[in-house]
Amino acid sequence: MDMNPPPVEELRRVDAELARLDARRAELLARRAWLLGVLYAPAGRAAAPPFPGVAAPAETSPRGAQNVLLTLGGILLAVAALAFTLVSWGSMGIAGRSAVLLAVTSAALAAPAVLLRRGLGSTAEAVGALGLVLTVLDAYALHRVALPGTDGLGYTAAAAAVLAGVWGGYGGLLRGLRLPLPAAVVAAQLPLPLGALAAGGGPAVVAWAAVLTAAADVLVLGRPPRSEVRVTAGVSAGVLAAWALLTGAGLSLTDPWTGAPLLLGCAALCLYAAGAARPAASTLATVAGLALVAAVAGPARAALPAEWAVPVYVVCGLALAALWRPVRAGWIPEAVRGGFGLAGGVVAGLGVLWALPPVLAGLLGPADRSAGLWSGTHAAPVPADYPATAALVLLLGAVAAATAGGPWGRWGAVVLGWSLLMALPVALELPYAAGIAVRLVATAAALGLAVRPGGPAHDRPEPAPVPERPEGAWGASWTAVTAAPVVPVAPGALLAWTGSAAGTASAVSALLLALDVRAATFGVLGVLLALFTAVAVLGGGAVRETAAGAAVLAAAGLVGAGAATAGLSGAAAGLALLIVPAATAALAVRVRSVAAEVTGAAVGALALALTVPRPAALALALALGGVIAAATALRAERRRAASWTAGALFLAAAWVRLAVWGVTVPEAYTLPVTVPALVVGLLRRRRDPAASSWAAYGPGLAATLVPSLAAVWSDPHWTRPLLLGTGALAVTLLGARFRLQAPLVLGGAALFLVAAHELAPYVVQLVGALPRWLPPAAAGLLLLAVGATYERRLREARALRGRLARMR
Repeated sequence: MDMNPPPVEELRRVDAELARLDARRAELLARRAWLLGVLYAPAGRAAAPPFPGVAAPAETSPRGAQNVLLTLGGILLAVAALAFTLVSWGSMGIAGRSAVLLAVTSAALAAPAVLLRRGLGSTAEAVGALGLVLTVLDAYALHRVALPGTDGLGYTAAAAAVLAGVWGGYGGLLRGLRLPLPAAVVAAQLPLPLGALAAGGGPAVVAWAAVLTAAADVLVLGRPPRSEVRVTAGVSAGVLAAWALLTGAGLSLTDPWTGAPLLLGCAALCLYAAGAARPAASTLATVAGLALVAAVAGPARAALPAEWAVPVYVVCGLALAALWRPVRAGWIPEAVRGGFGLAGGVVAGLGVLWALPPVLAGLLGPADRSAGLWSGTHAAPVPADYPATAALVLLLGAVAAATAGGPWGRWGAVVLGWSLLMALPVALELPYAAGIAVRLVATAAALGLAVRPGGPAHDRPEPAPVPERPEGAWGASWTAVTAAPVVPVAPGALLAWTGSAAGTASAVSALLLALDVRAATFGVLGVLLALFTAVAVLGGGAVRETAAGAAVLAAAGLVGAGAATAGLSGAAAGLALLIVPAATAALAVRVRSVAAEVTGAAVGALALALTVPRPAALALALALGGVIAAATALRAERRRAASWTAGALFLAAAWVRLAVWGVTVPEAYTLPVTVPALVVGLLRRRRDPAASSWAAYGPGLAATLVPSLAAVWSDPHWTRPLLLGTGALAVTLLGARFRLQAPLVLGGAALFLVAAHELAPYVVQLVGALPRWLPPAAAGLLLLAVGATYERRLREARALRGRLARMR
């Protein structure tokens, strides 16, 4: 047997097999249709079986067609009866009206019994539904004819009660119908609330009526009726209970002693329902917990000043959440304890959100500066009238999180404790010095956690708990979901990162506030320098690097503040700031920190920028920067980058110094450097042919080409452009001849810039003489041409890049 036939042969076999399966399926469908006809057809009139092997089309069975016809007929008959009753109502007497209604309703309610005995279930459901609608019409007609003076709400409540009883009894007699019993449950929701409204009851009375009705629905949930009845009762109970809860919550704000009993009743109902509806037990317990908090906190809030309202709710919520771990765990079900814990956490979380404005004001308020630096005036906090109890709410949250334990509890305690310290200056309206002190304490505490977040045990990730597999059909899906790999989180690392971020934020806030007073600025910068240096020495990882960079910035701030106090100019302050990169370069020999070095380099760039207005100071700053970079190049891991940086800085210092001296012929100073440098590069290439042309010839060529290019752009004569262009052309040709990358690139770039300088005036003159529309048109045509030949140009560019990369 050929196990690997050609693709054509395999395709033919697959098509033949699919055709055989289709034929077999059609044959089985035909047999199924014949069997249905045998089962539902009258005795002795069975349809002839289809011929074996011949597929017959699957048609609708006779009983199915009969059901459809009866359903349509019953619907049309009922619609006709309704139309006749409504349209011809005014031309008939009382007896005629009653007779028509009684006849139509009786027929609609009696027909399902006959239809069910004949097996016409769908028809019976349709006719029965119309019968239920007709009973509603009967109740309305009775009110209009016999009882026109009765109150509408009261009559509706009584009619709903009667209809609920009638529909319930009707559904109990005809158990084959699925609609009457759910309809009876829906009708039973109206009597008590509508009766309370009819009796003149207020919102609380109506809400109590809804609670009692929902309680009856919950009783139905505990019994084993059909599923549609349980679903209807559950939905109805949820709607009525939600209405009662919202009413109770509103009353707890306006009339707490009236709303509290209602909320307690709703909570009791939810807790009872949690036992009947086990899948939703935790959700119902959460709702019950929220209702209990509102019921207890409402009267207590009314007896205290307004600023104590939120703390009262938070205390009640935390007291409820404390039931998460009761002393006797057996007297509260686990689902209820979980719901209570979630409800208490939600209330506490909302209280913390309410207390956030003072935290943000304490953190960002110092940035709102109305006067200059060291002015001695302080901006008032933004939420100056915010109640001081916000600090109490944060304190309660921090204590609760610390009591909860676990990694997330510790993390919450750290965040809320730091937030409390940041909010104290605003909430308590502390004086200026106290506000700075509190911010520095917050910085020290947070950075202390970043160094030692909780001991060595916290540096290891805790294993994630494996949830239990539920019983039933969801077990396989649950196993598939929980089998996915979970990356554990190291609590120590989380606390360290949080402490570092919080400490940095509070440090910035303290520094911004300290800028109002000169002495405070020096004091805060000194404290921050000590704190961040300690963290850089004792910490590790990203926390250590962040602290090292912050320490460098604090040192730079001290130097800048000292320069400002001494009355130094900007250029002199820039020269003074070079102390910072020099110190970081010196310390890098002993303490390796990439962040410190990068920050020191950034401070050095700022120092150079400050000296730009004074070229003489800029030349000195560039030279000093070159010395610092050269000293850094003594380290093996920094040699390559630092050596290039040192050479560039020294060269730039020489150029600036030449400009300061008024030298107009830089080649007299650069060519004596270029020639020996090129000779040294040539000797190195002979000794080491693998050496790069950039290392051998790059510095020497750049020493002359770059200053000459700068001079060309300010030289109105033609001699220097001609000589420089000739030299650049020679360098370019030599680079192409000997396949050297550095001469080719540097010479070509210099030649292009010289040509651009020489041709620029003529190009500008030509463009000015052309019509305005011609340059855009030419640019558009160029873009179209490049786009049309894009692939070829791309290949050419890649080839050129490859040839250039293969050069030394």
